[in-house]
Amino acid sequence: MDLNKPEWLTQMEGILETLNEGVLIVDDCHNIIFLNECLAQMAGYAPDELLGRPAAHFYAGDDRDFIMQQITRTEQVGRNRYAFYVPRRDATRVPVILSSRVIEDPDGRVFTVVTFTDITEQKHAEEKLRAANTQLERRAREIKAELELASRVQQSLAPMSLRWGRVAVEAAYSPVSSIGGDFGHVTPLDEGQLNLLVCDVSGHGISSALIANRIYSETMSLLERRVEAGEMLRRLNGFVVQQLRVSGFYFTMAIVRLTAHGARMSFAAGGHPPAIWLSPSGEARLLESRGTVLGMLEEAMPAQASEEFDLARGERLILYTDGLTEVWNQKDEMLGMEGFTRIVERHARLPLPDMKQAILRDVEAFRHGPVTDDISLVLLEVQ
Repeated sequence: MDLNKPEWLTQMEGILETLNEGVLIVDDCHNIIFLNECLAQMAGYAPDELLGRPAAHFYAGDDRDFIMQQITRTEQVGRNRYAFYVPRRDATRVPVILSSRVIEDPDGRVFTVVTFTDITEQKHAEEKLRAANTQLERRAREIKAELELASRVQQSLAPMSLRWGRVAVEAAYSPVSSIGGDFGHVTPLDEGQLNLLVCDVSGHGISSALIANRIYSETMSLLERRVEAGEMLRRLNGFVVQQLRVSGFYFTMAIVRLTAHGARMSFAAGGHPPAIWLSPSGEARLLESRGTVLGMLEEAMPAQASEEFDLARGERLILYTDGLTEVWNQKDEMLGMEGFTRIVERHARLPLPDMKQAILRDVEAFRHGPVTDDISLVLLEVQ
C-alpha cells in the first residue's frame, strides 16, 4: 500500500474509477495522490505520470496564478466551483467545470477532492451560438439600414402640405411601424389642376409598403396622363386584380381633383371612408364612395364613379384613412365615423393648421392603447 494514500481512498478507488467525471484528490501539500482513468484520459497522460506532482504543476503564468488563487479560496471556504480547463499533453485544452471540496479523514488528515466535468460540447454549442448571434446581429443591422431607407422612401409618398392659389392644403401621415401601407399625394399638375388622393393598402409592414409603392407608381402614371378620377380608380383596380394577383389583398382610395382655381371639384372613391365636406359655418356633409374596396373584384367601380361639385370660399374638405376612425377607447367603444365627424365639426372654425393638430390630438385622446393602424389625413380649404 502507498504510505501516502489513506486506507479510505484505497477502498474507494474502484467506485471512483466508474465515474464519468474526472476525479482528482490532493493532500494538504497540494500533491496529487489519486486521479481516476477518466481524468487521465482527459489530460492525455497515464495516471502514474501525474501522481505525486503538485496540482498546479501543469499550469504556467497567469493560469497558474489563477489556479493557486482558487486553491487558496477552496482551503478558506471549504468548497469551490468554477470554469477553467485541463491542459493536455498535446498542448490543447479541455474546457471543464471544477468542483472542489475539502475533507478531513478519521486520522485528522486534510484532503481536497476535485471533480472535472467536461463541457467541450457545451463550449462548441456556445461557439456556434455566438457565431449564429454574430450573423443575426449583422443581418439585423442590415435589415435596420434597409428599413430606414424604406422608411425614407415611404415618407416620400406621404401627402404634403402646400398652397395652390387660393387653396390651402394641410396633411399628416403616421405609419404604425417604420413603414406602412398608406400613401397620399397632393400636387398640382399645372396652374389649372390640383390633385389630392389618399390610399389605404390592407395590412402593415414591408409587404404592404411594397404593394403601396407599386400602386403609387401606377397612380402617378395615370395622373400625368390626366386620366379622369373615376377612370383612374377603374384602371388601378384592374391593374391590381389582373397583374398583382395577391390573395386576400385589397386597397381603398379617394381622389379629389380641383380645377377653376379651386372653384370646381371632381370626387371619386372606392371603398374609402367618406370624405367630409364642411360649409363655412362648420356643418358637415359626407361624400360616400360609389365603388367598393379595390383589388379584389373586376367590377369594383361603377361606370359613373365620379361626382362634380362647385366649391365656395370658406368651404373645407377632409380626406383620411380608417386609422382615424377605427379607434377604441378604454370601454372598448369605437370612435367610428360619427365620433370622428363630431371631432372635425368641433374644430371646423380653427385655422387649417390648428384644425389638423386638434383632430389628431382628439383622436389620440380617445384612443386606449397603442396605435394599431397607419394614419393619413388631408385637409383643404378654399380661401
